[in-house]
Amino acid sequence: MAKSIQAYDNILQLVGNTPLIRLNDIVSNFDGNFYAKVEGFNPGHSAKDRIAVHIVEEAERKGILKKGSTVIETTSGNTGFSLAMVCMIKGYDCILAVSSKSSNDKIDMLRSMGAKVYVCPAHVSADDPRSYYEVAKQLHREIEGSIYINQYFNDLNIEAHYRTTGPEIWEQTNGLITHLVACSGTGGTISGTARYLKEQNPDINVIGVDAYGSVLKKYHETREFDHNEIYPYRIEGLGKNLIPTATDFDIIDSFIKVTDEESAHTAREISHKEGIFVGYTSGAVMQAVKQLDAMDTFTADSNVVLIFPDHGSRYMSKIYSDKWMEDQGFFDKQKAAEVKPVEVIR
Repeated sequence: MAKSIQAYDNILQLVGNTPLIRLNDIVSNFDGNFYAKVEGFNPGHSAKDRIAVHIVEEAERKGILKKGSTVIETTSGNTGFSLAMVCMIKGYDCILAVSSKSSNDKIDMLRSMGAKVYVCPAHVSADDPRSYYEVAKQLHREIEGSIYINQYFNDLNIEAHYRTTGPEIWEQTNGLITHLVACSGTGGTISGTARYLKEQNPDINVIGVDAYGSVLKKYHETREFDHNEIYPYRIEGLGKNLIPTATDFDIIDSFIKVTDEESAHTAREISHKEGIFVGYTSGAVMQAVKQLDAMDTFTADSNVVLIFPDHGSRYMSKIYSDKWMEDQGFFDKQKAAEVKPVEVIR
């Protein structure tokens, strides 16, 4: 019998089927069992690979995208990288409007994948012509034959996770999941995953993580958009200064807010205690679980799944930089003492 080489046709075939990993040391004093869905195992190192492949392939199926077409998107970095990767494999041009809040690491990675990048000011209103939302729309109007992914208002964002992330978690937990905790930015990850899981068991408690400075938690509770909630914050890809239609607020049971500082330290703590090199939003999810445990949310029988959406390599010049942490005022004397010094041998 002829032997065959066991190889993938391209890197996109590696998207999805990410592992569920039990958390140990960081939750040693918590009630319940805690598991991380580690999306950094995707080839583009984030959950956004799932929507990039799904949305682009749907556009191909409908005949909207052809060789040489241009894909345009608004991104805090992770979706952009995933789209740039997909476009490189499939032969499309990629243009990305990026928030200035995105780390230099992310911007350099986008450029390394062949994308053209427009860096837009982070702390302007969503309808300001300089915002990354409006810049992307303008580029779409100007470039003939382009498509605008528009992840914040694209139902395919939800559908991608409904078809993949939700079923994976249900199968990996053998249906024993009791709580899902996930960040909400565009809302596609938490909404699509929760929609599938609640179809299997409506008693699963879905908790969204929001940032201070974002409008999502208050909108969920009141259905009112409150401009007074908006102020600058540092976490990328979490929270919003608008209401994305890719967030299904009805499927989310509650929201909890986390701070920039605590989320940054908690991301570093995950890396130190669990050996999982995660990004800023993963730290935010873990920080939320810490707060929820302090509120007696979980019991000994709880099976809690946390979605860790990103990889630490995107934040080397931010949360993993001692200088950046110091510049933000995130290092008090105790925290600074915990950082191991670099020994230089001459």
